[in-house]
Amino acid sequence: MTAQALEPYLPFAATLVERRELSPDTALFRVAPEPAARSALSGFLPGQFMQLSVPGAGEVPISPADLPGADGTLELCVRRVGQVTTLLHQARPGQPLGLRGPFGTGFPVEEMTGCPVVLLAGGLGIAPLRSLLLHLVRNRERYGEVTLMYGAREPALMLFREELVGLAAAHGLRLYLTVDFAPEQAAGEYACAVGLLPDLLKGFRFDAGQSYTAVCGPPPLYRCLIGELTAAGVAPDRVLLSLERRMRCGIGRCCHCAIGTKLCCTDGPVFRLSELAGIPEAL
Repeated sequence: MTAQALEPYLPFAATLVERRELSPDTALFRVAPEPAARSALSGFLPGQFMQLSVPGAGEVPISPADLPGADGTLELCVRRVGQVTTLLHQARPGQPLGLRGPFGTGFPVEEMTGCPVVLLAGGLGIAPLRSLLLHLVRNRERYGEVTLMYGAREPALMLFREELVGLAAAHGLRLYLTVDFAPEQAAGEYACAVGLLPDLLKGFRFDAGQSYTAVCGPPPLYRCLIGELTAAGVAPDRVLLSLERRMRCGIGRCCHCAIGTKLCCTDGPVFRLSELAGIPEAL
């Protein structure tokens, strides 16, 4: 695989550099793209996605968990759920891979300047929102109060927990963690509430009229969170939803990811709630 003017259908070469286990079925992969691709990746926005290919297995859409590093590498948080991701989890450093992208719309980070931001992540939804969160804390002076509410099934499945606690301490991040159920927590651990993610919003005080909210998680979560955000007074064009569909081509040709009249790969994956009005199948 070589880059030929970064044709959208043609993967550019990449190499697996490092793999870090996050949970029994989820790992963080650091991938180094070929030098010719780095200029295209320099324009990556939090919330956009890449098409990751494993030779002999196929291709899957993945939203990077951080902006490209100074060395050009990408961090991809991947759960083992099918043939492609299973082979990726079996790969070792040095494994050749392929990448296409970045594709789609990201979070409007320039428009959000000066405003409070509330991030709401459920389960693996923390991965796309991590890239936004890291952008916000690295440019802390440009944004208002930053809040992260993150829910997981149980403490052992909470991804990046220690990192998030460190970010909260270092950058004044308001951090709220919750789990569906929990065994007794060890002394000294950052406390998790026990309950559902929407419960954290009930009674939560924030400047709803000025805030942007970013949501990513399993499909049943969206309607519950949207109801709470709407009731709190957040404007529909400031409710930003990262939707997951099975994107294939990435450039709007195959229509496999259609949501009503919109395509998740080009019109999204980040949508404003106002854009989805009248499209009941979107949520």
